[in-house]
Amino acid sequence: MDEHPPGRLDDPAERVSRLCRVDLSAKRLRESILAEIRTAMPFTGHVFALTDPVTAVASAPLADLPGLDFERLPDLIRARYLTVLNRWDTLRGTGAHSLLGATDGDPERSLLWRTTQRGLGVTDSAMLAFADRYGRWGFLELLRFHESPFTTGELTALGELTAPITAALRHTVAATFIESATRLPDLGPAVVLLDDTLRVRSQTAAAAASLLRLLPPDEPIPPVPASVYNAGAALLAAEAGTPIGPASARIHLGGRRWITVKADRIGPHDIAVALEPSTATERLDLFARANGLSARESQVLTLLATGLDSHELAAELFLSEHTVNDHVKAILGKSGTRTRQRLLSRVLGVD
Repeated sequence: MDEHPPGRLDDPAERVSRLCRVDLSAKRLRESILAEIRTAMPFTGHVFALTDPVTAVASAPLADLPGLDFERLPDLIRARYLTVLNRWDTLRGTGAHSLLGATDGDPERSLLWRTTQRGLGVTDSAMLAFADRYGRWGFLELLRFHESPFTTGELTALGELTAPITAALRHTVAATFIESATRLPDLGPAVVLLDDTLRVRSQTAAAAASLLRLLPPDEPIPPVPASVYNAGAALLAAEAGTPIGPASARIHLGGRRWITVKADRIGPHDIAVALEPSTATERLDLFARANGLSARESQVLTLLATGLDSHELAAELFLSEHTVNDHVKAILGKSGTRTRQRLLSRVLGVD
């Protein structure tokens, strides 16, 4: 990737494509993409979220929703998951879609609009999902309040951004598996108890409070509270017969730290959301997807993490040592890692 952001070009799509080839954090990348899109078309608010590539549950938020009371955030997230219309998991590979287009000009058909967006003054929105064969990496919703509805030309232009933005978001996930001299505090398990409106009922005394205050170095909004709501909303969507995927997501919390957020029903009116460090298996899967490993390369990486050498790997997979070593070289090349030891240190987050 380039080392410095490119200069401005005449074509906004080309500017975004070039921007996506620059090494930027997930936050700065999304901010820069939004700035470039704004030069081509107006919008008042936005939601630009990363998602777990397997479950599609939203994780790190980047949002600007003028007029939204933070206390109503759970309501908005709950409605977003219960509204299948224009939901990001249904739009893979189909370009950008507007609210008015999806509802035939009648936004009342959208639960999300009826319950939250109408009160904010939203008149139209455009939704774009970012997914590839390795997973679902995020979505972008642009909101219009006083501007004219999104045109077919604008939706087409947004759709052309899908491929470069998808690749760039996946790259930002790969870049989190780093070797860092900075030692950040370890994370312990925590449990947050929500009701069916996603309001917090209780939480484990020390651990949950600590986790909810954690702030990654470049994120202005703590991703953990929003991720708790998202996991809970995914569970509610599954119970309502409109599932998006398993009610869980892996969240990056700075440095080499990843936590997994999982929601489950523990009573007729209670949702327990558990937060704990991501397991080796969860990290291996995410690393493989983010670096674009093939199925065989992912299998080799998983066995490498158990401590097998090339000879043992070859016997386990019924391959020659030469073939195994070729797979290892491919993994090292794709992940930009020099040695097996450093590879496993990055994947597992250990010294």
